[in-house]
Amino acid sequence: MGQGFDIHRLVPGRKLILGGVPIPHETGLSGHSDADVLLHALMNALLGAMGKGDIGTHFPDTDPAFAGASSVSLLGHVLGLMREDGFAIVNADVTVIAQRPRLSPHFAAMRTSLARLLGVSEEAVNVKAGTMEGLGSIGDGKAMAALAVVLLHGS
Repeated sequence: MGQGFDIHRLVPGRKLILGGVPIPHETGLSGHSDADVLLHALMNALLGAMGKGDIGTHFPDTDPAFAGASSVSLLGHVLGLMREDGFAIVNADVTVIAQRPRLSPHFAAMRTSLARLLGVSEEAVNVKAGTMEGLGSIGDGKAMAALAVVLLHGS
């Protein structure tokens, strides 16, 4: 089992992408890659379950090769490591923490995207969101975070 966390600032001029799904919003997440906070938390959970560090170890923000990288591509690399080690995903549960935009209208698309990317049924994936009730940088709409938990099975 592994758990993951990630947080990024929201800034104008960037696209908001969550779970590989573009979300209409006036700001997007700032980061070295596309800053898909949901996929970053998920990758951290997968790497943690395998005992292989975190995304900063595998995709350092000091490496220009990852500038603007698609988190979907980075996830593909992590899933390759998982398969090489003989693991399969049992399920994944992710929570996005954001004051806005309202994410529930996008849950179905994110769940479908995650199931496709992970190679599992939609029943093995859960997506939810919470707010910070106006507290802190997330509550002020200046940042977004995500938590993920995965269960892997070894073959």
